[in-house]
Amino acid sequence: MNSIDLDRFDRAILNVLSEDGRISIADLARRIGLSKTPTQTRLKRLEAEGIITGYRALVDPIRLGLDHVAFVEVKLDDTREAALSKFNAAVARLPEIEQVHMMASHFDYLLKVRTRSMTDYRAVLGEKISSLPHVASTSTYVAMQAVKEDGVLGPL
Repeated sequence: MNSIDLDRFDRAILNVLSEDGRISIADLARRIGLSKTPTQTRLKRLEAEGIITGYRALVDPIRLGLDHVAFVEVKLDDTREAALSKFNAAVARLPEIEQVHMMASHFDYLLKVRTRSMTDYRAVLGEKISSLPHVASTSTYVAMQAVKEDGVLGPL
């Protein structure tokens, strides 16, 4: 996919929406310095072009009791395309795994896993992650504190 050229108004829209996805068109227009109609036209274009992929509620996982975060390095025993596809499909189905990144590193994947406790994490690791297709080994790093985790874009 080609990158899309964004002007300062498009970038301003994305910055504001990344902070407040529920902002009204009138307030968004005021914040970026355009009137409502061109702001709404730009917003619809950003959605149609797939730059804005959706809107959702952000929940506080700590308030839900999910304050144990671990990052897991995963090494696979096979990195051919069929094995990667099989691993990708299986890991995407595990709700405890918030993020999965294929890495260019000494390991193949980095997972962000969120659970209620170390005991819960050990069960997820032992019963689910270690059982994923082609997993050869894992290494775990437990987060002590999230310094930035809000998903807000930096300046575009």
